[in-house]
Amino acid sequence: MRIKLLLIVMLSSLCAQAADIYITPDSSLVDAVRKAREMRRLDQASQVTIHLAAGVYQLYDPLRLRPEDSGLTIEGHDAIISGGVGINLWKTKGPLYVADIPDFNGRPVDFRQLWRNKEKTIRARDVNDFEQMNRILTYDKKNQILWIPKAAVASLLQKGKAKEGCEYVEMVLHEMWCTSNLRIKSMTADGDSVAVRFHDPEAKIQFEHPWPSPMTPNTGHPSPFYLTNARELLDSPGEWYHDIREHKLYYYPREHEGTVKVLHATYPVLETLVEVVGTADHPVRDITIKGVTFSHTTWMRPSEKGHVPLQAGMYLVEAYKLRPQIDRPNNHKLDNQGWLGRADAAVEVRHAENVSFEECRFEHLGGSGLDYVEGCHGGTVTHCTFTDIAMNGLVVGSFSPEGLETHRPYQPVDSREVCAQQEVSDCEFYDVSNEDWGCVAICAGYVSGINIEHNTIHDVSYTGISLGWGWNRDEVCMKNNRVHANLIYNYAQHMYDCAGIYTLGNQPGTLISENVVRDIARPSYVHDPNHWFYLYTDEGSSNITVRDNWTPAEKFLQNANGPGNVWENNGPQVSERIKNNAGIRNKE
Repeated sequence: MRIKLLLIVMLSSLCAQAADIYITPDSSLVDAVRKAREMRRLDQASQVTIHLAAGVYQLYDPLRLRPEDSGLTIEGHDAIISGGVGINLWKTKGPLYVADIPDFNGRPVDFRQLWRNKEKTIRARDVNDFEQMNRILTYDKKNQILWIPKAAVASLLQKGKAKEGCEYVEMVLHEMWCTSNLRIKSMTADGDSVAVRFHDPEAKIQFEHPWPSPMTPNTGHPSPFYLTNARELLDSPGEWYHDIREHKLYYYPREHEGTVKVLHATYPVLETLVEVVGTADHPVRDITIKGVTFSHTTWMRPSEKGHVPLQAGMYLVEAYKLRPQIDRPNNHKLDNQGWLGRADAAVEVRHAENVSFEECRFEHLGGSGLDYVEGCHGGTVTHCTFTDIAMNGLVVGSFSPEGLETHRPYQPVDSREVCAQQEVSDCEFYDVSNEDWGCVAICAGYVSGINIEHNTIHDVSYTGISLGWGWNRDEVCMKNNRVHANLIYNYAQHMYDCAGIYTLGNQPGTLISENVVRDIARPSYVHDPNHWFYLYTDEGSSNITVRDNWTPAEKFLQNANGPGNVWENNGPQVSERIKNNAGIRNKE
């Protein structure tokens, strides 16, 4: 495909050590990667740099980098790798703009996000201001019914059932430290109340799992919710609705857009843009991606199977309460079991050594941003920006393998499974977790030797940095982690039971030092307005040193911790030098 656009510059005539490939947006990035692979295979170059000219590189399938691509650099300032499709042709229907959505790669397409230029628009919902969300009335676990006020769904009711055309409506339910996406199966009115039932598999999971749970009126803070994805809810400027049966997109233009004849918008068709995939025996090595923007993805599981997370966006595939409880030596009794899945990310890395990202942007994404999933060693993420992301910004390490119950200690026989010796530094995270409010900016699970330093994190829905996993104080694969000199503020925009920095599990040698955490948000609808913290070592946290962190007050929590934790000099008395040094450093 347009091979003539690939300009190869050799640095020596025979058996070159390095080579450069230059491509433009109307070239094939996949073909360029393959060309670089062949150059190394034929000993024409040991290292190849692909230079991307400015513009949008639209993908129809994820770009895959394999062990044969080791030694590759992809560089492209002002280059965007996109999983989106643009639309410009609209018709008007009353106050709405209407566009046809064609098939993608021979199949009908669905999506959960839409962007106008660089601005994310609103999937039609029942409230504009989250402070005005309705509250639940009763939560009936036995019959799997959620009771809500009739007035909250008046526009969606007809003879006590969901109206035709509203069959894909969703409820987003606020539950302590998570939000669940629940596809509504039926709504039946009874006086001033409505009984809401949900589709499976999420209905069974939602009503059987004990944690987190929705709050009922007797707690004083009943859980709020909002409804989304129905034509009847499309009533405010900036909102949209996709009718997947009719293949039409409806958009309610903002006031300044009402006279625009050509309206450009982008909807996502891919969930992942780049996959770096090796094996434990044959990892991908020495890949650097520099200056590239990764943009326009979605994540469709909530539309297909719902989304009931346990924590940090890690969703439950099965979970239930235990009676009698399980005795765990060295730990609290266990009252529940759960098995987890993991959301897709725009860029995913598996079994790799020294895969790095420099000066990249991760933005306009419907899943997570960058995910080092498993078996990743070394590599840096530096001077990158993560913004407008539905879920977690950056994810590292295992959050319990698929077959391991999530409370069991994770200590794999093959240590190559564990993500280790990675660095995240001088990055900015903001407007992250803007759909799944229980997600975080930097989410590190079972990791060893990770260094998270001098990042700036602000305007996120929940916690800033989450380190560790397992709710267990037993020895696991975590150790020698470092969270140093980060600046975190305006966190907890939507959820409490949170902190600027949060830990779980036994992590010998781990140091949390010289961070600044301040300015928590104050949403009125959180489940417990006092249950928030600047620093929070949660269940099983052991052998962690927390030292010299500046916070406006000593509002910390040590919940069900194990032994060996050291807390020294944390609070408002910490020196101005430490306070002023936190966050992104000036690039020299």
